[in-house]
Amino acid sequence: MLRDRRTAVVQLALGVFAVAIVAKAAKVQLWEGARWKAQAVRQHIAESSIPAPRGLILDASGTPLAESRERLQIAIATPEIRDPKRLARDLKRAGVDAAWLARLADPKRKWVQLPGSFVRSDIEDVLAMRGVNATPVGERVYAASGGVQRIIGHANPQGEGLDGIELTLDSLLRGTKGKVSLVKDVRGRRFESPDELSEEPLPGHTVTLTINGALQEISDRALGNAVTQMNADGGDIVVLDPNSGEIRAMASRRRDPRSTAATAIIEPYQPGSTLKPFTAAALLARGKARVDEVIETYNGEYKTFGRTIHDVHTAARLSLADVIRFSSNIGIVRFAERLTPREQYESLRDFGFGTPTGIPYPLESGGVLREPRYWSPQSPASIAMGYEISVTPLQLALAYGAIANGGELLEPSLVKEVRDLDGKVVYAAQRRVVRRVLTPDGAKQIRQLLTGVVDSGTGKDAQLATIDVGGKSGTVRGMAHGRYVAGSYTASFVGLF
Repeated sequence: MLRDRRTAVVQLALGVFAVAIVAKAAKVQLWEGARWKAQAVRQHIAESSIPAPRGLILDASGTPLAESRERLQIAIATPEIRDPKRLARDLKRAGVDAAWLARLADPKRKWVQLPGSFVRSDIEDVLAMRGVNATPVGERVYAASGGVQRIIGHANPQGEGLDGIELTLDSLLRGTKGKVSLVKDVRGRRFESPDELSEEPLPGHTVTLTINGALQEISDRALGNAVTQMNADGGDIVVLDPNSGEIRAMASRRRDPRSTAATAIIEPYQPGSTLKPFTAAALLARGKARVDEVIETYNGEYKTFGRTIHDVHTAARLSLADVIRFSSNIGIVRFAERLTPREQYESLRDFGFGTPTGIPYPLESGGVLREPRYWSPQSPASIAMGYEISVTPLQLALAYGAIANGGELLEPSLVKEVRDLDGKVVYAAQRRVVRRVLTPDGAKQIRQLLTGVVDSGTGKDAQLATIDVGGKSGTVRGMAHGRYVAGSYTASFVGLF
């Protein structure tokens, strides 16, 4: 009897144990199955991202200015290397420095990350060795130099835009990273598995700029020669199509090697006499002056509000046309006295001064155009001569573009089009008018004034044998710590042809 009870207890215990095992198995497989499966995948499968090639950047003719190439970074698990001499020989052939080869021979080092990156074809033999781990990285190659490099900017090895167009359009150029799954063994070593799915990286969009490669090269060369010949601190050139607003070339140069941006967009300066045609345009548009109207210019010396204004070209009387032709400070100041401060301010504001142009470039400057409530009694005269106001070369080119095209201020265009991976156009630049600033007849009058400057005025050096040219020069004195500096000037010229 006692024996039967003991047998029953043992059987009951075994039964409960069996039920517990089944219950536990059901819990693990049915309720917790997904969690345990994911944990097993994490332990045995490792995902690695594959960088996507950044999109191409092309000039207007389709010539590549920036493109990506795949390279490899190498890390070596030294304990796994079976033939150290062969590895050292192959790496030396690939250009690895002797100091890094010495680190590979150091028994204390278990892991060595080699600097730089390599082309796959140069290290094929190295990649076949056990213990050599390769990570693909993108290398950005720039065919451009000089001013266009400042426009394009740079990208880092991780494929991220740092400045310029590379930064502004980073989300389009970056592309989509790929994924590859690797199998890990008990020691954590990774191996490619044909059974594991991978996602191929997708290259970024292709961006075509409005820049003309030939004009850009000419501008870079001309600017470099001018800066050298004049021993200047730097300079900028903007070549603009006034009918479309497209920028054909933009060159910038500074002595400071740290300056790598397109300074024609981000560094404003006082325009000097290149601003005078806009005062003339405001007067003519309001009927407050005529092109042939003559005014006293006092033989080159005029006092107003406690300051004395001088002219280089001295004359007793000058017409408005001659004021522009010979760049008379006295003449433009006297004519500008007919404008109220509000009219003077609004005329310059309407031409785009004091406001960013909206060009797709980081840190664009809007320049400085203060409202009349912040002016001093001398401000109207200073602004008429191109002082107490700052503009970027791009702003000035666009304002003159309105004179050239019949009176329409346009948005600048630097990106011509953007295409996706399939070649479909996802963005195409359109001509966009900000506002009309002159009537066609008014613009024609100003063009005639500018032609006179080149024909027989201060801009005669800009004449060309086969092309009609109009333009305006400007020179302002340099300043430091709020005071003018002797022998320091900023010179500029704007030309229409």
